[in-house]
Amino acid sequence: MICIFSSFTLITAIRTTSLLSGLWDCLEMDSEKVVHNGGCHCKQVRWQVQAPKSVVAWKCNCSDCDMRGNIHFIVPATCFELLGESKESLTTYTFGTHMAKHTFCKVCGITSFYIPRSNPDGIAVTVRCVEPGTLDHIEIRHFDGRNWGRSYNNSSISSFSKVENDRPE
Repeated sequence: MICIFSSFTLITAIRTTSLLSGLWDCLEMDSEKVVHNGGCHCKQVRWQVQAPKSVVAWKCNCSDCDMRGNIHFIVPATCFELLGESKESLTTYTFGTHMAKHTFCKVCGITSFYIPRSNPDGIAVTVRCVEPGTLDHIEIRHFDGRNWGRSYNNSSISSFSKVENDRPE
């Protein structure tokens, strides 16, 4: 009982810090989620994301993702936290509709996450930028970014940035 109370007190104290508040909200909503750590190659960009151990990832063939070989999973923005001074090392590229915000490290050029056009309320996390050990299973689905409108309408991709309780049945 004392350990549970002590842990509860510690978690309550952590919850009040602004850095972890969004991640805490995600943890409360789905106890099956874990914290995944990751970032870019040079480690100037570091982040934590709250997501399940088993994720649905999207392999997109739009002109940008296809060139980079990007495979990403999408989470609500509240489940993602940039750490430390990471923001200082980021720059953003947009094209076409300028809806997607392709963030990448100014030093090494790696896109470890970005804001996707399909989910402007979410974050697309590059699977290969997640540190090993926390992802148990990755189901890869195809998203036809070359025929974006049709693929968006025929897939469930837009639901992945919604909080678990807000997702349509």
